[in-house]
Amino acid sequence: MKDILRGKFYNPTCGSLSYREVVKEIIEWMRLKPQASYEVIVGCDSSSSEEPHFPLAVVLLRKGEGGRFFLKRIKYKNRKFFNWHQRILEEVLLSCDLALSLKEILDPEVKKISEIKNYQFKYIHADIGEEGVTKDMIKEVTGLIRGNGFEPKIKPEAYVASIVADRFS
Repeated sequence: MKDILRGKFYNPTCGSLSYREVVKEIIEWMRLKPQASYEVIVGCDSSSSEEPHFPLAVVLLRKGEGGRFFLKRIKYKNRKFFNWHQRILEEVLLSCDLALSLKEILDPEVKKISEIKNYQFKYIHADIGEEGVTKDMIKEVTGLIRGNGFEPKIKPEAYVASIVADRFS
């Protein structure tokens, strides 16, 4: 199992969950209304300290009806991030790693449930935008996300990174 999958995720309804329990919760929530449209999105933010933590969020949307989120905080021992460029790249790499791992397990599980017809897992939200210091990183970050097989969303559309994960940074 990949390092990103070790440890616990947090959900306000369920509390502390293992990675397998997160997958189970996602599947069970979709089973409640299999006719609905679902979207899974991953995003990450970071605190601005030299030794930041990275809140990594998985959001499951039931389009038009709200959603659920699962959060994992990543903190590195003895690793410093001296500039925002390093931190942003780490946010995106963590998002890609989790999204790839989750998609690999989740997609086959969803396909087993014939009632679930409208499910997609294609977006990674990056906490960058056309304004501020991150504007020079747009091509680099969006290329990294596309290179991992996902479609990037940046601010103001990147709410998983800029709102959900940011709330826990």
